Amino acid sequence: MLAAMSSALPSISSQATAVSRDRGDACPGTLRLHAADDGALARVRIPGGALGVVQAEALADAARRLGDGELHLTSRGNVQLRGLRDGCGGELAGLLDAAGLLPSPGHERVRNIVASPLSGLDGHGPRDVRPWLSALDAALCASERARELSGRFLFALDDGRGDVAGLGADVTVRATGGDAAQVALHSVDAAWRVAADEASRAALLAAEAFLDVARESGERVWRVDELAVPAHVLTRAVDRRLSEAGVGHVKERPATTRADGPPPGLLGDALCAHVPLGRLTGPQWRELTHVAALTPDAELRLTPWRGVVVPVGGLSASDTAAALDRLRAVGLVTDASSPWPRVGACIGRPGCGRSHADVRADAAGTLPAAGRSPLPLYWSGCERRCGHPRGDRIDLVAVPEGGYRLTATAGPPDGPARTTVLTDPSDLATALAAITP
Repeated sequence: MLAAMSSALPSISSQATAVSRDRGDACPGTLRLHAADDGALARVRIPGGALGVVQAEALADAARRLGDGELHLTSRGNVQLRGLRDGCGGELAGLLDAAGLLPSPGHERVRNIVASPLSGLDGHGPRDVRPWLSALDAALCASERARELSGRFLFALDDGRGDVAGLGADVTVRATGGDAAQVALHSVDAAWRVAADEASRAALLAAEAFLDVARESGERVWRVDELAVPAHVLTRAVDRRLSEAGVGHVKERPATTRADGPPPGLLGDALCAHVPLGRLTGPQWRELTHVAALTPDAELRLTPWRGVVVPVGGLSASDTAAALDRLRAVGLVTDASSPWPRVGACIGRPGCGRSHADVRADAAGTLPAAGRSPLPLYWSGCERRCGHPRGDRIDLVAVPEGGYRLTATAGPPDGPARTTVLTDPSDLATALAAITP
């Protein structure tokens, strides 16, 4: 039985930023390709990062036949295919549709769902969120209203450990133990406790409430934190949607969050591999799918931290050790002491015409210095900082005149910015010492 509703109605977060979009959402998808300097780009939504072996093989086949042969992981656990040749859109859609990766053409860009990648595998988290994932994806694809969501709107399903709850999703569902879940909206200091079996439906209703408010206010926005309305307007809209749908709910404070991904190595019944800079070569992908095919689940889980989790329950200890060796041999990171999980970068040159530098080469060439940094590093080719993570970090942004501007994001938001200039990447260690404690 749900407890009585709290009388406290929190206000909107002071970090919310009002934005008015004066153009349509151009976020790429499978059916809407983006023209990049290295060819067309497709972004394939993989809800919860969950892929069967047949689907994984279909993605690799598409990359090999139509693109640059590699799979590029995003910060939402999706896959980008790059270097696609002209006029391949129909063939690409056919390949992915046949593998079950395009269940609804009208919803393919809104199927943005991240989920705790270790859910049900390591004994942590009070609930396995995989049933929520299937239910939410099905509900999204069945909702005509959901087609109005932008390709940037994000759902997160957290099994209670707090990992994906810290990723700043527009709608977050978090297991709270027992038979309950908490639904929260980004930048709104309120949440709704619902029955666990209503969690996925409540998440979609919250997203539809956001669309209601955006329409009524006349705002053209893509994310929850872009709304300029007072918090109570959005919370009342969610209350109304839940009540009209017969979903029992109680207001409460959102749970605290973090945003840590699984470290490389063996964790419970999960083999975790980090993908340096999110770039998977053909041989690396083949090894991952080979390992997954040996397991009862025959599944890969792509993570928002540009890693891959393979459920290995049922494999012997010797087979699991051999699998780790195989992944390590093709350049995937399986050692938790590696500095690679703390280093990220956008695509940079030559793939992006906006980039002022080959950020991936610079990131790889300075890995030893990055490993000694107290904060993670993210290299960006321009001010857009595509794919940058949340949380404390060092931002390295390439500037037009050459070199980088380094900024430490740690500390209070109103504290003095710690910034320096890096003219030569080989001097990274000195620059880091100047802006970190």
